[in-house]
Amino acid sequence: MSSPQRTVLIDTDTASDDAVALIMALRSPQIHVAAITVVAGNVPVEQATRNALVTVELCGADVPVYTGAAKPLQRELEPATWFHGMDGLGDCGYAPTHRISEPTHAVDAIIATALRHPGLELITLGPLTNIAQAIQREPRIVDNISRCVVMGGAPCCEGNVTPAAEFNIWVDPEAARIVMLSGLPIELVGWQLSRYDAVLNEHDIDQVLAIGTPLAEFVIRCNGRAREAYFEQTGEHGISLPDPIAMALLLEPALAVEASDHYVEIETVSPLTRGMTVVDRLDVTADSRNATVWKTAHAQNKAKVIWKLDVPGWKRLLMTTLAASK
Repeated sequence: MSSPQRTVLIDTDTASDDAVALIMALRSPQIHVAAITVVAGNVPVEQATRNALVTVELCGADVPVYTGAAKPLQRELEPATWFHGMDGLGDCGYAPTHRISEPTHAVDAIIATALRHPGLELITLGPLTNIAQAIQREPRIVDNISRCVVMGGAPCCEGNVTPAAEFNIWVDPEAARIVMLSGLPIELVGWQLSRYDAVLNEHDIDQVLAIGTPLAEFVIRCNGRAREAYFEQTGEHGISLPDPIAMALLLEPALAVEASDHYVEIETVSPLTRGMTVVDRLDVTADSRNATVWKTAHAQNKAKVIWKLDVPGWKRLLMTTLAASK
């Protein structure tokens, strides 16, 4: 007898890697996507909404898409169009043909979905503005969310937007701090997990294209500019997919082969380290909030920080999802 589907809400600033993560979720038999909420980040929120609608259409899915915050809580939006293209999907001309977003604001949709589905799993693929606003408006949602997988941060190493910070956290560090200290059962998936062997290399890209479907072609084509930009940024060849890796960890938690529980602080003041995810992995501060007992993490505002990924398993899940018929 198969296990019942888990209910998931996806919050996204839909650009090229977000789109791949959405495809993985919408095609997975393990989960039911109750809603997709959109936030400004990689691109302005109107464009991110269009990109989410494009992806839902391509998957033939019937999932509502809600537009949310157009800017961070206290700052102006600084998008990543240089990395993903001006439209976020590699400037290939993708546009929805018939789907439109829902009239309800994303923050209201998050609150309603969480209250309607106790045990809801939440995954965030962009800045945390929508989630922070939802928590501030209705704190009861925290107790109804059983997992909160956050693609964000660089807790062990350099960031991708400054030496100290990863883009999603850097864009709206105030929102990230609210979410990290909210009591949500957070699983932090840092940008570093999508580098090196986890990048789709030439062989992997050929494997995806060999699937021979419009969806597989879209996965590679919409990441064309991101592929170039990743090489410009890191000197590494291939397609880096941080959001799909976060989605893989939501779908298959066992893909996290090394993790530990920590109090995570977000820097919001310093221009030098804005958005830094500060994790005391060695407990050099002897901070009692870093006590290593995961079962008490919810009460102590701790996060489960993922340090190491099963790379072959992640790639296998991606290929299987794209090749499966649904």
